[in-house]
Amino acid sequence: MAKLSKETRIKRETARLRRVFKSLPKEKLNTAASLIRNAAFMTIMLDDLQDEMNKNGVISEYQNGENQWGTKKSPEVEIYNTMIKNHLAIIKQLCDLLPDSQDKSAADELMDFVKKARK
Repeated sequence: MAKLSKETRIKRETARLRRVFKSLPKEKLNTAASLIRNAAFMTIMLDDLQDEMNKNGVISEYQNGENQWGTKKSPEVEIYNTMIKNHLAIIKQLCDLLPDSQDKSAADELMDFVKKARK
């Protein structure tokens, strides 16, 4: 099966998140719309970074000068670490916008997503 384009995957994730957070009060929807778009983008980017790290590993070699070689974290790992923190912060902000009765179902769905990503 061919991999969907990044844009299509982001649109699908945006739609999924909109369904999760559809019970948000109307006055919070404008704030939520931006957070949802950013969360969807980061979700897809994180998936792609995970694929890269699985394919290429988390260590990269570098050359500093003619005879200085070494290894370091790959750039993907550094980007992933930064982005996952931002992604979690956005998801927390979205969950904080939910009415109290909706917190549990959105948090449960988020945890299902996190568990799926780890497999």
